[in-house]
Amino acid sequence: MSTLTWTTAVPLASLAAWVWLLLGQGFFWRTDVRMPPAPAEEPAVWPSVTVVVPARDEAEVLPVSLPSLLTQDYPGRAEVLLVDDGSTDGTGRLARTLAERTPDGLPLTVLSAGEPEPGWTGKLWALRCGIAHARAGRTGGGVPEFLLLTDADIAHGPDSLRRLVRGALAGRLDLVSQMARLRVRTGWERMIVPAFVYFFSQLYPFRWVNRPAARTAAAAGGCALLRTGTAVRARLPDSIRDAVIDDVTLGRAVKRAGGRIWLGLADSVTSVRPYEGLGPLWRMVSRSAYAQLLNNPLLLAGTVLGLALVYLVPPVWACAGSPVGGAAWLLMTLTYLPILRYYGQPLWLAPVLPVTAALYLAMTVDSAVQHYRGRGAAWKGRTYR
Repeated sequence: MSTLTWTTAVPLASLAAWVWLLLGQGFFWRTDVRMPPAPAEEPAVWPSVTVVVPARDEAEVLPVSLPSLLTQDYPGRAEVLLVDDGSTDGTGRLARTLAERTPDGLPLTVLSAGEPEPGWTGKLWALRCGIAHARAGRTGGGVPEFLLLTDADIAHGPDSLRRLVRGALAGRLDLVSQMARLRVRTGWERMIVPAFVYFFSQLYPFRWVNRPAARTAAAAGGCALLRTGTAVRARLPDSIRDAVIDDVTLGRAVKRAGGRIWLGLADSVTSVRPYEGLGPLWRMVSRSAYAQLLNNPLLLAGTVLGLALVYLVPPVWACAGSPVGGAAWLLMTLTYLPILRYYGQPLWLAPVLPVTAALYLAMTVDSAVQHYRGRGAAWKGRTYR
């Protein structure tokens, strides 16, 4: 291939990719997929809900997140089950203390999950323990109609549970999940976190996820309201017990079982977990990036080439004087602006997205390297192959 053909074809391919992403990938870049408006009339009888919180060494964030669950303004019967997943920092004791300080809050039960059986990830084993306890009606309230699966680092607004249930009832949904607002305060968080949500929605466009007939399925594991009957029908969480990326797998399992799912961005559901420095953010992404590619080296090679073509070629060719490369870079920048606005971040970060993409590319390669070294999908002292 001649130099002229090469310098023309590569930026044209990148521009074509961005035109497709802009118009043909479910408008993934838009941030208006939010919780459906609540109906004017409230339910005559509010369904019962059990909140299941898997927690492993979460004493740092629990004083902020757990009280937000205990003080939910919910008209129906609700309870909180915190499943202590082998914590060594006093997570279970702290949870009981926080409940004692909230005497008028929702009732709290602290369970011990024990070590997961072979073939289970720790979080899903803890969820299994909590869901089994709820389905057995051991707290005296009978089997709940809904289960709210939420992570220990997620803080909920006072009406979060009410809005989730109303959305599920109004849309006749089996699974309602919201992608919590991650913390964005430090420089590295500003660089990495908005892009994390941006890339996720690019892989799983919310509009496609929310179409019953579409094959695309996903969920946000930090906040997922699930009908108990649907969990039984889909054999959850047993059917996904070895999933490293449990939220996406959860959405697929529910949709595969004929359930209706909804996924969108949150307004009053936030993550309080701090990511000080690049290291924790790097580990957050790299621990599951290669699993996303099915631990397949061919998919890894294709992903590296695809990321380079889509995100790295435009600025390089634009700086070399190519108007086609400049056009591709402009489209990339424009698609990134909405998520930056959603997170309240400076808009000058938009044209710097190629730098962030290069970091994500390096994280993905590192994820594969750690996998082949036997240290893949490591999280809080556990490693999953």
